[in-house]
Amino acid sequence: MTSEPHRRTIGSLRAVALDAPDIDRLATFYEQLAGWQRVPSDDDDWITLDTGDGWRMGLQRAIDHVPPHWPDQDRPQQAHLDFRVPDIDAAAERAQQLGATLLRRSERWHTLADPAGHPFDLCLAPDDPRTTLMAVMLDCPDAKALSHFYAELLGKPVTYEADGVAMIGEDGAQPVMFQQVAHYTAPRWPDPAYPQQIHLDVTVQDVDAAERAALDIGAIPLDGAGENWRVYADPVGKPFCLVWTV
Repeated sequence: MTSEPHRRTIGSLRAVALDAPDIDRLATFYEQLAGWQRVPSDDDDWITLDTGDGWRMGLQRAIDHVPPHWPDQDRPQQAHLDFRVPDIDAAAERAQQLGATLLRRSERWHTLADPAGHPFDLCLAPDDPRTTLMAVMLDCPDAKALSHFYAELLGKPVTYEADGVAMIGEDGAQPVMFQQVAHYTAPRWPDPAYPQQIHLDVTVQDVDAAERAALDIGAIPLDGAGENWRVYADPVGKPFCLVWTV
């Protein structure tokens, strides 16, 4: 266990984005599973979902999407979502009725894949009747090292470290978690043969200053940019975007 100050704040977590070939279907799945609400938009290739408890989820259309094959590192998940539910058996049954696929059962959590193939965990929280998003968990070769990178990128302190696992941010305040995996296979964005599967959008005020700071802590610039976004990779190859208001 740890809690330590971060040295800088480069940006703040805006959204967690999942790639999918059919974003309308995936949005409907999470609306019905967790009660998330769509944010009105005219963008046919992006859907934003408001979780109602502080998270923003983005669904990005990827026609050439190659789903993960959990737990195979030849086609890795790259990341997954952890949900809290009052009854994991009932929640898993409901998720399967909505189009999810059961991957594994255990005493405290069940692992499923959503309709686009992204794994997620249903974790037991019997004292809360709601379905809530606990955290996003990033796979990596070194949980401690990557947690410190994101602590500075997102301005969240490292609040937990154990063997192969770390967390930044506080429980209930959009924490990001990190799990160490053997034989980690990095994405090679934008190569669909090594897909990103998921990425984080990070809001910044001054993108040039934020870029310099991100590169200074180990980010890698990638060949992707738009009117209000630029693409980078973290030190283990996972893409993320710096975004700003125009």
